[in-house]
Amino acid sequence: MAATTKPSRFENGDDLETFVERHDVALVEFYTSGCALCQAMEPVLGNVARATDVAIGMVNPGDDIELVDRFDIRSVPTLILFEDGEETARLAEGFQGGDAVTDFLETHVPNAVDAD
Repeated sequence: MAATTKPSRFENGDDLETFVERHDVALVEFYTSGCALCQAMEPVLGNVARATDVAIGMVNPGDDIELVDRFDIRSVPTLILFEDGEETARLAEGFQGGDAVTDFLETHVPNAVDAD
């Protein structure tokens, strides 16, 4: 099981980089303040954190504008999956429910999702 039951929040790109480097597999939501779909993702990501071995974090690229270009963020919420510090997949299709996020993880890192 994941070590935490809720996503970690990052203030800037340095915090994000430290988090991604610390975990073999990490899923990060890029969000903005005032985005209702982004806010709705937080409890979903908390559920996913409890159900998987994937470390989950959240960062507002508006707080560190360099992140927008660095990760090519064109819409929010955007979920980016990192393995061994490198981006391996992304999901940038608006709000995603828990099953959709878990399916995304099962597709890209099947060993990180607990079997029922």
